[in-house]
Amino acid sequence: MTCTCAYHDQLIEIRRHLHTMPEEGWSEFTTTAFIVGKLREYGYEVLLGKKVINPDNCLGRNLKVVEAGLKLARENGVSEELLAEMDGLTGCVGVMDTGRPGPTLAIRFDIDCVPVTESTEDCHIPAREGFISKRPGLMHACGHDAHTSTGLAVAHWFADNVDQMNGKIKILFQPGEETLHGALEVLKSGAVDDVDIALGCHVRPIQDIPTGTCAAAVRHTSSTFADIVIHGRTAHASRPHLGVNCAEVAAAVTQAVAAIKGDPAKVWSCKVTSIQACAAAVNIIPDTATLKLDIRAQTNELMDELLEKVRMAAAGTAAAYGATAEVILPGVVIPAAVYDEDLVAELAGTIREVLGDECLARDCGGGGEDFHFFKKERPHIRAAYFGVGAGCTPGLHARNMTFDETQLDMGVRVLTAAALKHVG
Repeated sequence: MTCTCAYHDQLIEIRRHLHTMPEEGWSEFTTTAFIVGKLREYGYEVLLGKKVINPDNCLGRNLKVVEAGLKLARENGVSEELLAEMDGLTGCVGVMDTGRPGPTLAIRFDIDCVPVTESTEDCHIPAREGFISKRPGLMHACGHDAHTSTGLAVAHWFADNVDQMNGKIKILFQPGEETLHGALEVLKSGAVDDVDIALGCHVRPIQDIPTGTCAAAVRHTSSTFADIVIHGRTAHASRPHLGVNCAEVAAAVTQAVAAIKGDPAKVWSCKVTSIQACAAAVNIIPDTATLKLDIRAQTNELMDELLEKVRMAAAGTAAAYGATAEVILPGVVIPAAVYDEDLVAELAGTIREVLGDECLARDCGGGGEDFHFFKKERPHIRAAYFGVGAGCTPGLHARNMTFDETQLDMGVRVLTAAALKHVG
């Protein structure tokens, strides 16, 4: 079902423009400049730089990537004045304060891309229709171009209908979602401290929900990466009894991790994805090894349980060989989705009202999302995040990922209708 909104042409045009210019997390200067131009055109106050992002200890922020993004922005004609406002930081918040009493509503959209080389095959729609990525090795393969264009259409609608509004509206265009840390830096800046309600959405792959439908909730899992660092004792390979072979210990720890079990009634996974144990020569017993793990859990409580089991399995197995093992979390644990279920139910009703009963899909899940830091770090915020069935195929992050652009209208219509229930 196609449900056209008044900003349909704008949606398609902006999405296709953004698709040609993907930018990695923390380097989205050209994208941010484009968004700022539109928001100011619509009459928004725009927050930039340290008003949006706290630069201290930005996880996943690579300064070489940042510098490359600044260079590209200058090549694309972004003014030095605007770059000075950004102060080396990407993302922005459009603020519309009606001056009338009411809550503060934030709607969040992510703006970064993924490091994927886009398909040039003629069967790939962006290639065939001439809006393929112009940046080799980078692609909007997760639909953030769709999200940003949706956000600008929503912002345009608010500007055109401000006389219907009360309270304050914040349209948040967040960098660094693919690093899963962008939301944390927004929180540290104080940009959402006054927010009462936060909404988000994401285009969904065809495997999740049917094209032309919306899911009232995307039940993301908690997720994290972990390193297990093993220390043994080196020796000559002709005298292995004098050493502790970390290659053997790594194999045993891998099996111990694979044997970890969680609640079968919940979704979870815990697996080793990389093993490194190598000495300087083939006839030397290696004394160190590193395992890398991907861990996911349906609930935050289950994640805590799995991490403790990993620590016990690693330490116990290593000790049996005379080695030691330490579990290190190189980043933060991404929280699982925790929603205000009354708000989810309200979103379900809005989908039915706006699109029709047949367009409400079941809740879907999978993957991680840093949006959920907003609720975790600011429990008073009422939060909900829905899925837009745009028929993303073959799947998110694929080099030939594409979707039905006409379905983006659904996201605009649902978000604006949902907003009116609180700030209307």
